[in-house]
Amino acid sequence: MDGGGLGNRPLAEVDPEVSALIAKEKQRQVYGLELIASENFTSRAVMDALGSCFTNKYSEGYPGRRYYGGTEVVDELERLVQQRALELFGLDAAQWAVNVQPYSGTPANFAVYTALLKPHDRLMGLGLSSGGHLTHGFYTAKGKRVSATSIYFESLPYQVDPHTGYVDYDRLEQLALLYRPRLLLCGASAYPREWDYARMRSIADAVGARLMCDMAHYSGMVAAGELASPFPYCDVVTTTTHKSLRGPRQGVIFCRREHEQEVNEAVFPGCQGGPHNATMAALGVALREAATPEFRAYQKQVRANARALAAALLQRGYTLVTGGTDTHLVMWDLRPQGLGGNKMQKLCDACDITLNMNAVAGDTSALNPGGVRIGTPALTSRGFVEGDFEQVAELLHRAAQVALQIQDRTGKKLADFEKALPGNAAVQQLRDDVHNFAGRFGMPG
Repeated sequence: MDGGGLGNRPLAEVDPEVSALIAKEKQRQVYGLELIASENFTSRAVMDALGSCFTNKYSEGYPGRRYYGGTEVVDELERLVQQRALELFGLDAAQWAVNVQPYSGTPANFAVYTALLKPHDRLMGLGLSSGGHLTHGFYTAKGKRVSATSIYFESLPYQVDPHTGYVDYDRLEQLALLYRPRLLLCGASAYPREWDYARMRSIADAVGARLMCDMAHYSGMVAAGELASPFPYCDVVTTTTHKSLRGPRQGVIFCRREHEQEVNEAVFPGCQGGPHNATMAALGVALREAATPEFRAYQKQVRANARALAAALLQRGYTLVTGGTDTHLVMWDLRPQGLGGNKMQKLCDACDITLNMNAVAGDTSALNPGGVRIGTPALTSRGFVEGDFEQVAELLHRAAQVALQIQDRTGKKLADFEKALPGNAAVQQLRDDVHNFAGRFGMPG
């Protein structure tokens, strides 16, 4: 193809519709408040690598053992990313291996199960309503197996204490001694406190189980030393790379060397095909950024901002799961206000505040949960500090009050609530205030 052909024309010329949507999404991000705990804003350098010529290359297999030719540069790349991943978490390469090919966190977790378990083997992870993830073995109250984990393996979720919101380790140990899982999981997607990894290791040893940590949400904080490391206690550790690590959307599996072959074979050819090499390159850039003093300062600010947000909500009389946070997220229980998490999410969406409804302990429905999950990584990447999150808390308070006013008029049905949002003067005023506030801050990338 010559230099003036289709392959070198700019996006706006080739596809003005997609180009316009990209510009529209950028505006949404700049003038909104991104509070989803699993999202972040990555750097321009990461985006440059993500759009690089590594996109063009197929490389099924592993360095030195590929099924395609022309992979000598990809081999260099993958080895570099593996080295950076191990170094970032202070791991000895003689004891730990790392696979940087998983497409995201869910395939990474399933690859671990494929490697370490046989079909219908037992595992235990934190229940969904207690803050666990679908891939930790969720099934509904009526027994419907929702995730592939619960379809192909047998799971018994453990729970947090319904009164304190903390993981009930004593009850967990009792269940494990009865159930005898082959794999015990720690780590969560919506749990605002640190984990007692030593206790989890003790329980795993007592029942002859391997211990796995899914640190997808808080791996950036672990890397920066803001949260305790699971590595001294676990056999396998998984993470995504786009949350607190602030990289591209990918997954990573760390495992003890004795499990390396099983894990590698489970990733490829067991669960997926060739790796996405441009994403791997972007991950390498993110890992380099995460090794800097600036990143450690960022993670410290993420944690300080979460605590400031929690304190501001508590001062306004609201209820938080566990009464606060040790991490990057806050779990806001709206049941005392008589407001569902789904309505709060819809109201916030209308005001360009982005958060997500989330089950809290005692909930039976993920679609009509009693709370919302709020995270601080993305706005911290935009330069927000504690005082800014106090203002965020005030905007969230106004959103809750507007939601309650609309609910008083429309009743309990979500459909009626949604119909009342367009044209509502209070919603429009809050949206304008959000835009004016958010627009004052810069945007990475």
